[in-house]
Amino acid sequence: MAKVLKINDAGWLLAETSRTPAHVGVLATFTMPDDAGEDYLEDLVTRWREHATFQPPFNYKLRGLVRGVGLPRWEQLADEDIDLDYHLRHSAVPSPGGERELGVLVSRLHSARLDRTYPLWECHVIEGVAERQWSMYMKVHHSQIDGVGGVRLANRIFSVDPEARGMLPPWAVGTRGADQSGLPPKTKEVAKADDSGPGIVRSAASVAGSLASTYLESATGSGDRKRAVPWRAPRSVFNVRIGKPRRFATQTYDMDRVKRVAKAADGSLNDVFLAICGGALRRYLLELDKLPSSSLTTIVPVSVRQEGVGVGNAITFLYAKLGTDVEDPVERIRVVRESTQKGKQRLPTAAGATMDAYTALLMTPFLGQAMLGIGGVGVQAANVVISNVPGMKEQRYFDGSRVEEYYPLSLLFHGQALNITCVSNAQSLCIGFTGSRDAVPSLQKIAVYAGEALEELEQVLGLG
Repeated sequence: MAKVLKINDAGWLLAETSRTPAHVGVLATFTMPDDAGEDYLEDLVTRWREHATFQPPFNYKLRGLVRGVGLPRWEQLADEDIDLDYHLRHSAVPSPGGERELGVLVSRLHSARLDRTYPLWECHVIEGVAERQWSMYMKVHHSQIDGVGGVRLANRIFSVDPEARGMLPPWAVGTRGADQSGLPPKTKEVAKADDSGPGIVRSAASVAGSLASTYLESATGSGDRKRAVPWRAPRSVFNVRIGKPRRFATQTYDMDRVKRVAKAADGSLNDVFLAICGGALRRYLLELDKLPSSSLTTIVPVSVRQEGVGVGNAITFLYAKLGTDVEDPVERIRVVRESTQKGKQRLPTAAGATMDAYTALLMTPFLGQAMLGIGGVGVQAANVVISNVPGMKEQRYFDGSRVEEYYPLSLLFHGQALNITCVSNAQSLCIGFTGSRDAVPSLQKIAVYAGEALEELEQVLGLG
C-alpha cells in the first residue's frame, strides 16, 4: 500500500538536483571489543549480508514522481525485492589509513545523490583507519528522516550492553523492528495536540500571527536589533551557487567542558555552541577579508517530534544572529542568547498538522528558490544552517564495539554552502561541518577555529 508524503517531506524531493542532493548522513566510529579476533569485521559484514529483512524506512521506494513532477508516495517493498548487495558496501581507506583518508572517502560518498530507482539509503562499513577500529557511514534521504528521528533510530539500533552480540543490522531494526537498545520501554504519556475546535482555532490564530509578523519584517525590516529577520541576511561567501562535490570536517568536545562555559556565561549549551560557530566563522571570514559589517544569521531547526520513532520530518525553524560582528566572545554569547530567545518567542503555539502547515508556509520561499533553480542569486533566507540535536545519552555499543564518535552530515542547497550540526554522544559533543568543496575552501579551518573559539571563551571566563 502506497503512502502519500506530507508536503514538508515531499519538498526535499522536489527541491533536489544533481548538485544539491537531499540526503543526510552519519559517520560512526567504533573500537572493537577486547576479545575481537582478526576476522571480527569480516564476520560482522558477512552476517549483515545474510540478514535481508527490512523495516521502514529501509523498505520504502519512491513512486509517483516523473521527471520531478507528480504526487510522491512511498511503496513498501517485500524483502525479496530489495537488493541488499547494492545498499551495503564494504570499503577500506588507502594504507596507512588515518582520519584524513576517512574524511576524504566520506566526503566523496556524501557528494553522490541517492538513486531513486532503489530505496533511498546506503550503508558503508569502512576499515583501515586505525588498528582495532572501524567506521560506518550511512545516508538516508531527508524526506524520510530528520535529525531527531535519526537519533531515535540510533537509540534503537545501538545497545547500552557491551556484552550484547548477534545484533541486527540497522535496516532490520528501522522504526518497527526489535528495539535492541537494552533499555526499558518508556512509559511516559505522549503529549498530544489539542484537536478540539477551540484548540484548532487557537493554533491557527497563533500560526497566522507568527507568519504575518515574520513576513512583514522580512519585507520592511525590524525595529528590534536583537531579532534575526528572515531574508535580510548580509551577503556572504556562503550564499552562492554550489557544485556537486562536498567536504566534511569534524570536532569533538567534552560535554562537561561546554556546560562549564555555559554556566559561567549565564547561557545554555546551545547558546555556547552557536557562539563558538559565530567565532569560527568570524575568524574564517576575516582571513578572507570578506566579513560582513552586520552579523551573519542562521537557520536553527527546532524539533516538534512527539515521542516515538516515525518516518518523515517533524521540525520547524527559528532564525538567530551569530554575533560575527562582535569581537568580544562573551558579548557574542549574549547576542546569541537574546536573538534565540526572540526567535523562540516567534514560534507559534501549535502542534501536529497545524505546525506542519506553519513550517510548510515558512519554508515555501526557501524551497521555491531551490525548485526554480535560483538559490544563491539575490537575497537569502539566512547565511548558514546550524543545528544542535540531542543524541544518545548513554555509552552505546554494537556487537561489543564501543561507539566512540557519532558525527552528523547534512545537506546543502544553492545559497546555503555550509551546514554545521552537533549531536551529543554519551558525554561528548560531536560536530559535523558539511561544506561545498568549491564554495568553502579549507573547510577544515572552520572546524579548527571552532575549537579555538571554545578555548578563547574558557580563557576569558577564567576556566582555562
